[in-house]
Amino acid sequence: MLGIFDIWKRAFDVALMEPTLEPLVRDLLAWLAKEPRLHADVIESWRTSCPRLPVWEECTDRRFVVRKGLIVEVTRSGRAFLEGSRRPNS
Repeated sequence: MLGIFDIWKRAFDVALMEPTLEPLVRDLLAWLAKEPRLHADVIESWRTSCPRLPVWEECTDRRFVVRKGLIVEVTRSGRAFLEGSRRPNS
């Protein structure tokens, strides 16, 4: 169970997320939220040759995703980030 310190630290970390990376993290989470995916499919689909865009690493570091054997799923905190980052249509 997360303590209040953990929750505030994660919220602060998310606020500091690089602006270029946030839309990509949101895209990965939205893709995974549709259905759990095989880890191999996630890595194949989201690997990048650009070390400045570590989308998978960002999601795992922030505990937005969890690997359960061969399957990757969005966590509660990942779903909360996804919901909180959705912008209303203008």
